[in-house]
Amino acid sequence: MDIENMQAFVSVAELRSLTEAAQKLNHLQSNMTAKIKKLEAHYGTALFYRKPRGMELTPAGETLYAQFKQMLLLWQDTEMKMRPQEEKLRIGTMQSIVAGETTRALTKVYELYPQASVTLKTGTTTEMERLILDGELDIAFVTGYPANPYIHYQKICREELVLVGKGIHEGSDLKQVLQGASIIILSDGCLYLTYLEKMYQDMQLTHGEVVEVGVFDTMVQFSLMGMGITLMSKKLARQFKVTSYLPAPPTFGYMDTYLITRPNHEMTAIEHKFIEINNTI
Repeated sequence: MDIENMQAFVSVAELRSLTEAAQKLNHLQSNMTAKIKKLEAHYGTALFYRKPRGMELTPAGETLYAQFKQMLLLWQDTEMKMRPQEEKLRIGTMQSIVAGETTRALTKVYELYPQASVTLKTGTTTEMERLILDGELDIAFVTGYPANPYIHYQKICREELVLVGKGIHEGSDLKQVLQGASIIILSDGCLYLTYLEKMYQDMQLTHGEVVEVGVFDTMVQFSLMGMGITLMSKKLARQFKVTSYLPAPPTFGYMDTYLITRPNHEMTAIEHKFIEINNTI
C-alpha cells in the first residue's frame, strides 16, 4: 500500500468527487479511478457508492477512511520531524481573529525571528480544519465546537458576543433590533451567521438579506452606517472603538476559540513563542 493511493482514497472520501480529488492532487481522473478500483480489488469489497451527486462511502469505506486518515497524519508528522529544522511558522485563523491579536503577535514574532518563513491563511473554521489535515498549516485558531476526531483542539478563551448596528445600545429591545434587519457577515460559512440565524429561528422572527463583505473592518462600518446588524465579540467591538452595542441573549452570548493542530504535531520553538505572545496581548 503506497501513500499516493491512501491520499487518493482519502481525498475522494472527503470531497465526495473523483473530479475534485483529481484536481486537488493534480492527477488525471482516470488515474484516480484506477487507484480506487485497485484498493477495492485489494480489499475485495466496494468502498464507495457511486451516486449521481457524488461518491459516498460504504460501511467498509468508512472503516478504511478512519484507518488511512490516521496513517496519513502520522506520515505527515514523520515528514516534518525528519526534515531539517527551520524557523517556519504556518498558521491559519479566522478573519475576525486576525483582525485583533494575531496581527500584533506576528509583528512581535518577526522582531524575534527576522529570518522566519511565515505562512498565514484565513478562512472559516471548516477551511482551517481542512488545511491542518492536508498538512498545509501546522496550527490554526478557530471558533465553534470541537467536531473533527482527527484534530486536536485546545481551548484558548471564551468571548462574550454582542449585536452591533446603528442606534443599537445596551437598553435596546432585542426583538425590535432583529426583526426585518439585514445581516452583515464576513462570509456565508461564518459561524456568526449560524448563531444569528438560530437566534431568529428561536425567537420566531424574520431577517432581511444577508450581506457578505469579506473584510472585518467593512462589516463594522456597514453595521454602524445603518445597513444592517452584525454579531461579534465584545473585545473586537471595543478594539474597533464601537462604544454602543447590545449583549446577545444568554443562549448565544458566548463563543469559544480553539487552537487546533494535528494530533501528533509537536510544537516548534517559534510556534510556542507565537502562541505565548498571542495569549499575552
